[in-house]
Amino acid sequence: MDDTAYTFDDLTVVMGTYNESDAITSVLTDIERVTDGHADIVCVDSSDDRTPEIAREHGAAVIEQPPRGYGYAVETALSRAETPVIVTTDCDDTYPMDALPTFLTLINDGYDVVSGDRLYYGATAMPLLNRIGNAAFALVASALVGERVHDTTTGMRAYRRRVIEDIEWTENTGLSAELLLRPLCRGYQVREEPITYDERLGETTLDPVDGGLAIAKSIVTVGIEERLGITLT
Repeated sequence: MDDTAYTFDDLTVVMGTYNESDAITSVLTDIERVTDGHADIVCVDSSDDRTPEIAREHGAAVIEQPPRGYGYAVETALSRAETPVIVTTDCDDTYPMDALPTFLTLINDGYDVVSGDRLYYGATAMPLLNRIGNAAFALVASALVGERVHDTTTGMRAYRRRVIEDIEWTENTGLSAELLLRPLCRGYQVREEPITYDERLGETTLDPVDGGLAIAKSIVTVGIEERLGITLT
């Protein structure tokens, strides 16, 4: 186990951004406040509003690319992070940046992945259909991987960089589930940490039905691949 005591200087917060000009200022301001401006920030952007300009004004590194989906954006952001600890989050102001110190402490305690569990406190700000879907995803994932998981699709997690580098990631819309399930199945130390969840700022661009089906397919695919050692993708 790596016993290095990491600080915010060793952390990069990454996110995919798409037309989040209503929320991006709040997210980046919270990251700056909580980390005293020491964490790096990487945004992979496909917006046609002012999101990339606002991100740059707050010191974030912005990589612009055509819109290809959640997974492509997050994978690009993860690949650009150069620090030993990487945190993923969303840019809609739903996740608590005040949890960053706890996440970093848990990484320093020996965990390889720290995953924010939105459902622990009820996630009442989440639309009911989404809450039901996320609870169902967790039950299916638990059955497939043989271990209880609680929130497969949370966008807020911390990773040791070696976890990101050691695994070949294959999913797009379902990448958030894959980023939890593959490390869990491969014996990495994973901790689900309860977090609060707030109502999003701005409009969502994800269709709940199409997105839900894509996530369910990813969970089944990853679960079968990891448990049976076969490749479906």
